[in-house]
Amino acid sequence: MPVMGIGVHYHAGFRADPDGRSGLAHLVEHLMFQGGAGLPHAGYFTRVAEVGGSATASTYQDFTQYCQVVPPDGADRVLALEAERMGGLDITETAFRTQLDVVRDEIRMKTSRPYGGFPWTVLPRLLFRTFPNAHNGYGTPEDLDRITIDECARFHETSYVPANALLTVTGGFEPDRIIELVERHFGALPARAVPAPASLAEPHRTDETRGEHRDPNAPLPAVAVGYRLPDPRAAMQDYLAHMVLSGLLASGATPWLRQPPGHEFAPKVSTSCGFFGPLLAREPDTGLVVVTHPGGLRADDILADLDAALRLLSDTGPDAADVERVAARLAMSHHRSCDALATRTARAGGYELLHGTGELVDDLPRLLHSVTPTGVSHAAKSVLSDARAVVTLTPGENDDVS
Repeated sequence: MPVMGIGVHYHAGFRADPDGRSGLAHLVEHLMFQGGAGLPHAGYFTRVAEVGGSATASTYQDFTQYCQVVPPDGADRVLALEAERMGGLDITETAFRTQLDVVRDEIRMKTSRPYGGFPWTVLPRLLFRTFPNAHNGYGTPEDLDRITIDECARFHETSYVPANALLTVTGGFEPDRIIELVERHFGALPARAVPAPASLAEPHRTDETRGEHRDPNAPLPAVAVGYRLPDPRAAMQDYLAHMVLSGLLASGATPWLRQPPGHEFAPKVSTSCGFFGPLLAREPDTGLVVVTHPGGLRADDILADLDAALRLLSDTGPDAADVERVAARLAMSHHRSCDALATRTARAGGYELLHGTGELVDDLPRLLHSVTPTGVSHAAKSVLSDARAVVTLTPGENDDVS
């Protein structure tokens, strides 16, 4: 049976939170599932399930996405529901308090896991200076306590406007019918002014900043290193080279981390471009190297080994076969994730909204294979600097970054 994906992306995410109201965008995401004024309380999921569909949502740094996968016969209902809640929310005191508790429980659940929220909730405030870039998008307990119903309604009224949204349709459908349905359900929505995007511009750091974070549930210590990535809208090829560099550092193709003395278990290295994945944020975006180890290594040891590996890659370049192998692995991972229609819909919409090219959902594997050893060398050279943030995680009683 054919299925289709329907996604709506709003250009408002964590970095749209007003100063002192961290977590507001995420809370509004939850309230959106209470539906529009004409929908019974918490009835959104039920209405989608009645036509054989499923619904998900996520808040990212620069957008909030809502994605449904439905049979083609369910398109009329889903598009009507999306238009209804775009047009307005009826936020009751009960819904507000319920979803505020749900958000708090979600934060507790995520952060009570070992390494929960690490490093994305703690590292940005060391790497960046401005509130939009530096704050924790989940929200601090103090900020969540200050949020009001009126602020949620105002956020929806100003940010969830038609001109600030992108509708994506994928899978099996008849284009003419979908266009007719979109015009029927969305065409009557009144135009509203597009909000000015949060200013994310800030100078690159020239120094290294460090902090410490305690995690009572972590079995092993860890060190996270964060650095700024190139702007993909201005330098896509450079960004792709950083993706391959990130893969090289984590793949073992370029061994670089020493064995801790007195331990038989090797440290685990994980890397990524972006806190939530590559190409899913506006500039400034963050490259990450996270090392989890059994003890016996200091942050300075890890940084020295990382710098030595970057210096070698910068000076002599990686092996061409290793670059191609990592590019192939990244391309395969992208293909596999986009096999899921919900993911494909979400990625296409996110790429279009942020970078003006939803075609990246199909083009990214080919572009990754165009990365050269010289491009990776240049990426390594750009990372090899003091402009980075370092967080040392120590198992023990929980404490914020200091």
